Amino acid sequence: MIKLPMIIGGKEIFKDEVIDVIYPYNQQKIGEAPKGSVDDVYKAVEKAKVGLLKLKKLTAYEKYKILMKVAELLAERKEEFARTITLETGKTIKEARVEVDRAINTITFSAEEAKRIGGEVVHFDASPNGKGKKGFYFRVPAGIVSAITPFNFPVNLTAHKIAPSIAAGCPFILKPSEKTPLSPIMLCKLFLEAGVPEEAVSVIPGFADVGQAMTTHPDVRVVSFTGSLKVGEIIAKQAGLKKIVMELGSNSAVIVDEDANLELAAKKSVLGGFALAGQVCISVQRVFVHKNVADEFERLLKEEASKLKYGDPMEEDTDVGPVISINEVDRIQTWISEALQKGAKLEVGGVAEKTIVKPTIVSDVPEDSKLFYEEAFAPVVTVRRFENIDEAISLVNKTNYGLQVGLFTNNLKHAWKVIEEVEVGGVMINDIPTFRADNMPYGGVKGSGIGREGPKFAIEDYTEIKVVSFDLNA
Repeated sequence: MIKLPMIIGGKEIFKDEVIDVIYPYNQQKIGEAPKGSVDDVYKAVEKAKVGLLKLKKLTAYEKYKILMKVAELLAERKEEFARTITLETGKTIKEARVEVDRAINTITFSAEEAKRIGGEVVHFDASPNGKGKKGFYFRVPAGIVSAITPFNFPVNLTAHKIAPSIAAGCPFILKPSEKTPLSPIMLCKLFLEAGVPEEAVSVIPGFADVGQAMTTHPDVRVVSFTGSLKVGEIIAKQAGLKKIVMELGSNSAVIVDEDANLELAAKKSVLGGFALAGQVCISVQRVFVHKNVADEFERLLKEEASKLKYGDPMEEDTDVGPVISINEVDRIQTWISEALQKGAKLEVGGVAEKTIVKPTIVSDVPEDSKLFYEEAFAPVVTVRRFENIDEAISLVNKTNYGLQVGLFTNNLKHAWKVIEEVEVGGVMINDIPTFRADNMPYGGVKGSGIGREGPKFAIEDYTEIKVVSFDLNA
């Protein structure tokens, strides 16, 4: 049993009222964390005010050294973190180890960016009234950051919020998913061990009341949220005059053109559709394939899917573990049934064993089905045929989401057309939308969010611009 404290201003706090952490694979309790309250948030904010002053006194090099120490400590405890991630999320141990490696990179990138926060000269004399004026701008910490993270990447998505926050000189208050609070608490303890001023670090497990207090508190300056579109819209309405960074999911698409490498497209689509049991914001959900190669592609896709081993996520050769809860199993099966009732065809899977949803492929899904226009967040891939690239682009855009898209083609004109016309934040040519490098600008358009993650780009949201002008005529 893993029992961890909440942290308020660097101090560990245990409570009688706790949140149970359940292993998705067998539904057994594996840990607990204190249940936070609105009062805890207000205490954390008061501590963070002190933390902000202390962080401002740190040099860029000192912040760099602290974050590099965090990365070093995490590397030393990689297996412990990986096993905790698997117990919390149900992702396979192989996937959990990759997540820890990625978090180490994210923190290292953040450390490096701490030394690069700069500005530039402003040519005031380019304006008619600027003669004799010289100046520049630079970036300063925006203030207290409220960070709210989802269950699917409890360590790396936490790192994407709190490491750039410290690099920027901002204290943070973290609310991890109530389903996966343990590994984020463990990570925050490493930040304290590495030397982050204790008042700058708070992590409060909790539910909607905690999240609302964190996003509406008048002394919070930045809200960074990863989660559902529904909750993101609520936060945007409630937050007021704050800087908001949101990644709100997607139902990401792949386009397989007539001249594509079909074996590569099928293999990668299976990887992107079923990794983490499909519980990734950029999972492959919708595949649009040219009619002339559709039969062969679908054969290859089903062949690749049949190679996957599903089951116990702690076993080294498991490819697909459970979804996060029984409730999610029920929802997923309801969505599949809806699509089938509307005329879709079940090609593979479609059934569940407790919390294991077998890898599922559904073809000819109608546009008014949830599997087409909503985010499935499940090991479900849909396949539909198109006649030309214009139709494919139109189908991709028929959604309120716009995070990333993948395109398999050897046609440069088609590639550029997709780049220009598809409404997304990222276009992956001859790759799946599930690709993410942790230093790239990551985020979407439309209902997929506001702003960009990636340490360099997050720091821009965690800082304010201050401009300076010297009047040499005085």
